[in-house]
Amino acid sequence: MIKREDVYKIGRLGKAHGVKGEVSFQFDDDIFDTTDADYLILEIDGILVPFFMEEYRFRSDALALVKFCDIDTLQRASELTGCDVYFPRSIADEDTEGPSLAMLVGFDIVDASDNKVVGKIASIDDTTQNILFELEDGMLIPASDDLIENIDTDQQTIIMHIPEGLLSLR
Repeated sequence: MIKREDVYKIGRLGKAHGVKGEVSFQFDDDIFDTTDADYLILEIDGILVPFFMEEYRFRSDALALVKFCDIDTLQRASELTGCDVYFPRSIADEDTEGPSLAMLVGFDIVDASDNKVVGKIASIDDTTQNILFELEDGMLIPASDDLIENIDTDQQTIIMHIPEGLLSLR
């Protein structure tokens, strides 16, 4: 059984495309293209299920058309519409130079000054040039390389030098 802590969300499936079972895939992280993964993990009725990819092709920087094995009709592909798509952390750790932004969701932020957990990353705001970690309590912390001391993918923690006064804004 695939555990939620062993994967991270990379996107969501959209509508079926064509009649041969392709489905549109809106992604936040193209890790599936930069590693040797043969499958993606879909959340179906709350259960994480691996689906092997037969092929895929990019339509834009954030959209691909994916053909999964044994999904060969419009109806079967339509059943996958709206499924969240996940990627195994273990494969991402092995095949990349460092964790992607999407992979950091769920990591704890630890203040380097006192080694206390500040909060857990709920999402990444990369809509502007200044990328922000959004914590579960809504707090925003700059995701600057200058502030990050260490990223531990095994412990799922990020040790950061939190700017003085930022934590008092809570």
